[in-house]
Amino acid sequence: MTTTRIIVGDARRSVTSRWPVAEERRTVTVLFADIVGSTALVDRLDPEDVRALQRVYFDTVAGVLHRWQGVVEKYVGDAVMALFGARHSDGFDAYRAVRAGLEIQAALDRRSMVGNIRLRVRVGVATGEVVVDLGGAVSGGHGVASGAVITTAARLQEYASPGAVALCAATARATAGLITQRQLTPVQVAGRVPPVPVWHAVGPVRPGADRHDGPLIGRRRELATIRDQLTVAIREQNPRWVSLVGPTGSGRSRLLHELTRGLTTVDGVPVRWCVATCQPYPDQVLAPVAELLRGLVGVRRGDGPAAVHDRLVAALTALFPPARVAAAVPALHRMLTTPDGSSAALAGAAACQDILLRLADQGPLIVAVDDVDRAAPAVSRFLHGLFSAATARGLPLAVITLHQPQWADTRPGPARRVTIRPLATVQSGRLLRLLLTRAGQPVALVDRLLPLVGGRPGHAAAYVASIMDGADPVALPLPEAVRRAVGAELDHLDGERRAVLMAAGVLGGVISGAAVDRALGWAPGRSAPALRRLVAAGLLLPHHADGYVFAAPALRQVAAERLPRALRAVFTRRAAGVPRQDTASRPPGAAVNPAARTVGEGSATRPAEVVRLDAVRSRVGRDTALVALAPAPGSGPPRPPAPTMATPPAALPRGANRAAGVNRLRAVAPAGDLPPASAATVSAARANAGGHWPSDVDRVPVAIRVVPVVARSAGPGVGATPSARRAVPRPPLIRQPDGLADSA
Repeated sequence: MTTTRIIVGDARRSVTSRWPVAEERRTVTVLFADIVGSTALVDRLDPEDVRALQRVYFDTVAGVLHRWQGVVEKYVGDAVMALFGARHSDGFDAYRAVRAGLEIQAALDRRSMVGNIRLRVRVGVATGEVVVDLGGAVSGGHGVASGAVITTAARLQEYASPGAVALCAATARATAGLITQRQLTPVQVAGRVPPVPVWHAVGPVRPGADRHDGPLIGRRRELATIRDQLTVAIREQNPRWVSLVGPTGSGRSRLLHELTRGLTTVDGVPVRWCVATCQPYPDQVLAPVAELLRGLVGVRRGDGPAAVHDRLVAALTALFPPARVAAAVPALHRMLTTPDGSSAALAGAAACQDILLRLADQGPLIVAVDDVDRAAPAVSRFLHGLFSAATARGLPLAVITLHQPQWADTRPGPARRVTIRPLATVQSGRLLRLLLTRAGQPVALVDRLLPLVGGRPGHAAAYVASIMDGADPVALPLPEAVRRAVGAELDHLDGERRAVLMAAGVLGGVISGAAVDRALGWAPGRSAPALRRLVAAGLLLPHHADGYVFAAPALRQVAAERLPRALRAVFTRRAAGVPRQDTASRPPGAAVNPAARTVGEGSATRPAEVVRLDAVRSRVGRDTALVALAPAPGSGPPRPPAPTMATPPAALPRGANRAAGVNRLRAVAPAGDLPPASAATVSAARANAGGHWPSDVDRVPVAIRVVPVVARSAGPGVGATPSARRAVPRPPLIRQPDGLADSA
C-alpha cells in the first residue's frame, strides 16, 4: 500500500528540562506490518465482524511491539508502523524489531479470529537515520520521526511473502549472528536505483562463543588483582564477589577468557568454572541460569528430551540422594526447556542453586556471569541467594559479574570493583599492528587508526574489520557496531547530560564548562555538575584545571552527529560569539563582574551602565534610551553641520566630533547569547518585519553597555580638547569547532 506522510512542526513547542535538546538525528529501526488481502476481507464481512477482527489484530500487534520496547507511531488503515530506538537505544534496536516481527506472525497464528479467519501479515523492517522529536516519542505520537527509512520499511513489507519478515541490508548486518537470515534476489523498488537487496528473517539463533585466539596485550594489573581476590576466597573459604566494570569494547569478555584459562588450580586443588553470558533475550529471564546448568551437567544444544533427562540424572546422582534426584530432575528439565520466569522455572533455578552449593562443598567453584547488566532482576536475585548461602556455610566459592559502568549496581557490600581502563597508546599500537598483520593489511595504517580507537580493543577490531570489508582507509567511517554501542552509552544518560555531551562534541578539543554553558544558553556554572558526573561515568576525562576531553573519539563523533545541522550551527555561534575579555591589566586570580566592569586607565574609573535590550526593543523605546544617554546641550563643543550633496564633509580634527565625557554605546551579548547583529542586518530584519523586531527562537535579550571612552593623548596640532577620548573596541573571537565544516 502507498501512504502519504504529512508532518506538521511547531517551532514554539516547549521543551521540558528533561530534554534540553528537542530533536536528535538518530539511527532507528522501523517496523511496518500490514494485513494481506485486507480489502477483499473487509468487503465480504459484516461491519461488526470487521470491527471485532481489527480489535483483535491491533491489540495483538501492539502488545508484541510494546513488550519488545517498540513505539507505535501510527496506524494507517490496517497497517501498523513502529519505531525501535527512537528515544532510547540499548544497541539491539534492530534485533528487537526483528524479534517483534517474528513474534507478531506467531501470535496471530495462535489467536482465534472471527469466523475462524486466519490473518496473514507482511512485515518489513528497515534501519536508517531519522530526525526524532524526543518529546513526542511515545505511542501514538504522530510525526515522531522523519527520514527515508520509513518509506523503505513500507516498501519492504510489500515484497515480503505472507507470514514473512523482510529485512533491509542495514538490519541484516545489525542482526548477523543473532537472527538466521536468508538472502533473496534484489527487488526493484520504485524510485530506488539499483535494486534493493532483501533478506528474510527465519528465527533467532544462539550466538556462539567469541574467539579469543590472539595474545593478550596489556591488562596485567587487572588480571593480577582479580586472581588475588579469587585465590584468597578459595584459600580462606570466604566467598568473594568481584565486579569487572568497563564499557562495550573495553575487553571485559577477553579478561574473563584469560581468567578461565589461567586460574585452573589453587594450591594444587582443581578449580571448577561455571560461566554464562546474558544475551539480549528479554522473554527468557532465566536464560543465564539455564546456561549455567547446561555447563554443569553437560547438556548440549540439540539434545532430545531423553538425552537431557539422562544427563541430569547422571549429574545429580553423585550429589543428592535418590529421592532428591527424582524431585529435582523435572524442575530442572522444565527450566532448561523454557527459562521464562514462571513458578516451574523458578523451582528449577532453586534446584540449580542447590547443585552449585553442593559442588562448592566438594571443591573450589567460581561462578561468572558476563553482561549481567542485560539480565533480568531474577538473575541478580539468584546470584545474591547463591552468594549469601555460600557465605553462611563458609564455602570456597567466588562470584564474578561483568557489566558496563552505567548499570545500576546490585552487588553486595563487600564486593570488589575492578575497572577496566583504556589501553595505553603504546599498547593500542601493538594491538593494531597485530590485527592488521593478521588481516593482511598494511601496518602503516596504525597511524591512521590509533587516534580513532580510544584505547578500546573492541573499537580497534571493528575498524580493522571494516577495512577488510572494503571501507576506505583514507576517509574511514565509524563502524556500525561501534556506532550502535557508543549510541547506547549516550542513551543511558538523562537529557541534561546528553545535551552537555552533544554541545561538547560540537565544540571539540579541550572543553570548558563556560563554553558548554554558552553553547546551551545556560546560566554560568549550570553544566558543572553534569560534567563531573560524566567524568565519574568514564565518558569524559579531566584536562588541566577546568577542561575536559572525550574518553573515546567515537563518543565525540556520535554526540556531535546527534544534533541537527541548524542546532549545531547555533551552538557553534553561541560558543564562538562571546567577546574576549582583556585580562592583561587584571591581577592573576582576580574575578571579573561583567555587570560592573570598569574601564579607562589614568582616568576616574566607574562602573559601566547596563541597559537591557528587551526594555528598549521597540523603535520608540530605543530612541528614548539614546536621548537619555546623550550629553546635555551645551556640555561640549558645537558639532559641525551634517554634510549634504552641496557641502562635502569637512576635515574634522581627531576627537572633535565628540564632547568630553561622552559615553559610547556598545551592544554586548551576555554569556550564552548570539553576537550582536550589524546595523545592516538589523535594518534589513526590521524592514522585513514591518518595523518590528522579527521573531527569532535563538534570540535572547541582549544588553547595551555604556562604556566610557578610553583616553588616548592627541598629537600636537590636532586640536582635540584635553578631555576627549577614543574607544578602541576589541572584535569578538571567532573560531570553528574541530572536525565540522563551516557550513555545519
